[in-house]
Amino acid sequence: MIRSLSVNLFILLCLSTPAIALENNNQIARRKPNVILLVCDDLNDYVEPFGGHPQVKTPNIKRMAESGVSFKQAHCTIPICNPSRASFLTGLYPHTSTCYGFEKWDGYEVLKNSRTMMDHFRQNGYHSLGTGKIMHNRGEQEWSEFGNLVDYGPFAYNGEKTAAHPWNKSPFRDDFGAIDGSFGPLFKLTGEKSPVTGRPFTWRTGNWKKMHELRYEAESDRDPTADEMNGAWAVEKLKAFAADPDSKPFFMGVGFIRPHTPLIVPQEYFDRFPLESIELPLIKEDDAADTFKHTITSKEDDRSADRGNKIYDSLIASFDGDRELALKKFIQAYLASVASVDDQIGLILDAVDHSRLKDNTIIILTSDHGWGMGEKDYLYKNSLWQESTRVPLVIRAPGVSKAGAAADVPVSLVDLFPTLNDLCGLPFDTMKNEKGRPLDGHSLKSLLAAPEKGEWEGPDAALTALYKWAKEYDPAQQNYSLRFKDWRYIRYQNGMEELYHTAEDPKEWTNLALNPEYAEQLATCRAKLLARIPKP
Repeated sequence: MIRSLSVNLFILLCLSTPAIALENNNQIARRKPNVILLVCDDLNDYVEPFGGHPQVKTPNIKRMAESGVSFKQAHCTIPICNPSRASFLTGLYPHTSTCYGFEKWDGYEVLKNSRTMMDHFRQNGYHSLGTGKIMHNRGEQEWSEFGNLVDYGPFAYNGEKTAAHPWNKSPFRDDFGAIDGSFGPLFKLTGEKSPVTGRPFTWRTGNWKKMHELRYEAESDRDPTADEMNGAWAVEKLKAFAADPDSKPFFMGVGFIRPHTPLIVPQEYFDRFPLESIELPLIKEDDAADTFKHTITSKEDDRSADRGNKIYDSLIASFDGDRELALKKFIQAYLASVASVDDQIGLILDAVDHSRLKDNTIIILTSDHGWGMGEKDYLYKNSLWQESTRVPLVIRAPGVSKAGAAADVPVSLVDLFPTLNDLCGLPFDTMKNEKGRPLDGHSLKSLLAAPEKGEWEGPDAALTALYKWAKEYDPAQQNYSLRFKDWRYIRYQNGMEELYHTAEDPKEWTNLALNPEYAEQLATCRAKLLARIPKP
């Protein structure tokens, strides 16, 4: 009798084991931390925790930094939208994938055979959902669920096509048009007419395939902007997750378009930064004289051939040569745009912090690259100087990150993917097959726990490449920068070099590569760079 009971019990346990194991796996999955990835576009250090401008107002980003770790020297792998996003969302450097430009990221053999961050989480039991600009105008198929397509609006519409803001003047508006040649407040139009078509302006918004009118009667009576729609979408989803204790862990990506041009946000944000009070960045006169970026963009060694210099010159010309007024106008629009995004980030933080999600949700805030604001007579991204390569990076990982701390070792956006795998207990193998590539970066987890020690397994310098249009890209023949803790080294494809002692020259004013006293330091940096990129 006893033996019969034992046999029956053994059979019962065997039959029930798969169900018990499945339930245990479900419980483990539910305990995995959620992840929210907040990506701004073209955001430099003009946020409070990073001190890029004394008048910036970003209380919500500041609040997030006070509850997480700020990486003071985080850098992108390439300072322009498409290849940067393709890089950090796959965890692969441009020299690994050869994606340096604006071709479809999933057309590259290495990238289409390596998992994106959002697909990797989806493959490992997460509900993966995103909205806005995460990848560059593509990639909705990588998610379990996707919200709003990329929308660069609001735009001014002149009756025939999108155009620069009604307040923008020639030559700036004509040289750079509805995107890069446009900034100003969103306000009620009262018959303002286009100087090109003679027709009244209206506001429009939408993606490249389909646009629609954006109604604006008053600040309290208008359609939402794209960033506001993405913020509201995220909050709604977060409230639903918070209300369902049995929901799967989620990986959420929210892509905000501002402060990418056109710098058009509601008037209330411009009102926060009165024009007469705007302070200009400290810019050294003739600072570009000892630099060599222009030597790779013009065969004639002509500085004006570079887009960043052209935007700078054209903007000033549109204000009749008044450099101070031109930069104040642009910086006002940039600060207003950053403030508008900060409000949306605040709504997302509130949705997390006032719910059960707070103690089990990792939040990352960053940007795809920075933006120069007139330094070296350059107003754009896509340079290998600090203004373009440096990005704000704040990570809040409950139970791991040290609240309110900062890390000053150079790190890269390519480190985000392995960091999240480490924090969430996901496998580090993100290759779909042998045509893919293993992750290039290193986990930042030790820096989250003890940022003041500066100890981690990553390299001693952040590597950044530069976009230059080409039909094909040989990784050995591109332009690169290494940002060490105390130095920056730049090597252009033509062999020209720049070296800055950033510990004493944080604004990179003096190119020491031209000084023979620093020949040994220059040679050391050169050797370290050449060791990290492919051979010819």
